[in-house]
Amino acid sequence: MPRSIWTGAISFGLVTVPVKLYSAVQRKTVRFHQLSGKTGTRIQQKRVDPTTGDEIAYEDIVKGYEIAPDQYVLIEPAELEALDPKKTKTIEISDFVDLDAIDPIFYDHPYYLAPAAGGAKPYRLLYEAMVESRKVAIAKVVIRQKENLVAIRPMEGGVLGMSTMIFADEVVPPENLDDLPDDVETRKQEVEMAQMLIDSLASDFDPSKYEDTYREEVLALIERKAEGKEIAVQPAAEEEAAPVPDLMAALKASLDAVQQGGGGAAKKPASKKPAAKKAPAKKKASAKR
Repeated sequence: MPRSIWTGAISFGLVTVPVKLYSAVQRKTVRFHQLSGKTGTRIQQKRVDPTTGDEIAYEDIVKGYEIAPDQYVLIEPAELEALDPKKTKTIEISDFVDLDAIDPIFYDHPYYLAPAAGGAKPYRLLYEAMVESRKVAIAKVVIRQKENLVAIRPMEGGVLGMSTMIFADEVVPPENLDDLPDDVETRKQEVEMAQMLIDSLASDFDPSKYEDTYREEVLALIERKAEGKEIAVQPAAEEEAAPVPDLMAALKASLDAVQQGGGGAAKKPASKKPAAKKAPAKKKASAKR
């Protein structure tokens, strides 16, 4: 059973909804330990004061903000929490916006919000009201001594989802990129051919059909090595400059390959109903993000 990582309340207007916060993802990255190449022993990482050579206990470590080279302002955890005690346990909703109005670049980490003791009815009330209004709540909350901007939305299964968000001044403006094309012209025929290729590959999104094949290959490699099998390492191929492609020829070849793979006919794009016409069963909202 997952454990809640934070407890508090959603606040909007004069309404308070006691909630618990759960992480909505479980990362499955293959993690490696650092070993000594000579002895095969796992390396220990110690916190050491370079001026004395002494190891520092975790409880003796404090936070410091560097204001000049080797000059720090020391900050205690209690001092951060005292800045605004209310914010430490409250998800303060400030706005309700349309889901389509949020650019996905602003999303960071997903969570689930579940009702805490005494919060079942106001939780359900908020859920159903958001389903009917088809709105997303924008709020601020302090988690692990950091203020986060978050988006709350109703999801399938009668649960409220919450995603931490990136603040606007943390997003790199795309116009700051050096390699964006500004003087490239495309022909109408090329655009139409590209659109045909997109339409031929259109389908409904099914997350279960996408797998982390690299992680599976790494685990298979580990298993083979654990069984004592010899691993042949292929030499890296030298990269050659790629020739400038003939766009029309590449588009046509890609479209032909898709059509042949689908039985000789291009797949019709899946019909998609507008979100506003999608009636959720039992007041459940779409899990679209």
